[in-house]
Amino acid sequence: MHVPTVIERKRDGAELSPNEIGALIDGFTRGEIPAYQMSAWAMAVFFRGMTPDETEALTKAMLQSGRTLRYPEGSPPKVDKHSTGGIGDKVSLVLAPLLACDEVWVPMISGRGLGITGGTLDKLESIPGFCVDLEEARALRQLENIGLFMIGQTADICPADKALYALRDVTGTVPSSPLIIASILSKKLAENLDRLVLDVKFGSGAFMKTREEAAGLAHGMKTIGERMGVRISHRLSPMEEPLGKTVGNALEVAEAVATLRGRGPNDLETLILDLAAEVANATRDQLARWLHSGAAWEKFIALTEAQGGDAGALEKITEHHRAPFVRPFLASHSGRVARMDAGTLGRAALLLGAGRARTEDTIDPAVGFSGIKKVGAEVAPNEPLLFVHARREADLAAALSMLGKGVAIA
Repeated sequence: MHVPTVIERKRDGAELSPNEIGALIDGFTRGEIPAYQMSAWAMAVFFRGMTPDETEALTKAMLQSGRTLRYPEGSPPKVDKHSTGGIGDKVSLVLAPLLACDEVWVPMISGRGLGITGGTLDKLESIPGFCVDLEEARALRQLENIGLFMIGQTADICPADKALYALRDVTGTVPSSPLIIASILSKKLAENLDRLVLDVKFGSGAFMKTREEAAGLAHGMKTIGERMGVRISHRLSPMEEPLGKTVGNALEVAEAVATLRGRGPNDLETLILDLAAEVANATRDQLARWLHSGAAWEKFIALTEAQGGDAGALEKITEHHRAPFVRPFLASHSGRVARMDAGTLGRAALLLGAGRARTEDTIDPAVGFSGIKKVGAEVAPNEPLLFVHARREADLAAALSMLGKGVAIA
């Protein structure tokens, strides 16, 4: 296959055949097609899109680049959730152990931060000792023992997606519906699921900026997923302000712990229960009881211990990861919070080191924002609208300056 010709055909709007797409993904996975050519192809897809047949072929090619999980005969239904990415989105940290209280298995394969949005694996790795790189045999034993695991992609599960995911993050090709669909579904289909719920976000802090774009993405994922045999449901979630009251890895773990102890913010708990009810056997009311009784918290402790984490550090995670500089961002006058722009907070968090601008960047688990006021909250002059956690004073000053463009009081 002549790769430049395939790139040119997609650039010019042609429909690629399943064989062409399969050969492209296979060559990239084997290292025979260099990153610069794959980047050019991804940019062509970004601008030209893909037909449903192309998207299905891409999803299958990425899925077939590695292994799929296999379970014992007669095992419980396998369920999972995926978010298209948001600011302050720590839902998986609570949802997975909550679902494991039900008579289902939760084999959750997650990703790292992408663009300005945070990643579940980065958050889990802020827990001392927590290992997200489990061998398949160990992960399956854990599934049988406690009903869930939360891991990253192993070398033999969707290696094409792992490589392309990292490339998209640094080449401006993240918000492409076909690439998002193939990335999400290839990982989830590798889990060999029975049910999948999608949290498709839209707004300033999401890849999809409008509800219409999010609905189109949800429809595309449902179409391709059900063609490939998985029952898929979805929820469209606004992302104009951060979810919950924290942004940043250890800070979000602390908020997830509070939610597992029945003390989470209303918007976060509501979304978790809405998503869980789509794939659980239990009712929403029963799920809420598990969340407030401590049952889901006990599952999270079991998960942490099973994957080598220090469960004793969970309730003091912000002491373990403490930023040297913590400063409030103050209200200039009284009124109601009219804007707490998720995109601005996401970019400021990236500046602080809570995310990656390049694939080789190191995440700082301590930095981010806490105590974020929700839109509509009444505030007095000089009342903190949020607290900035920074590693360096220069980063603190830059973040405070940036926040002024994304926060407003009416």
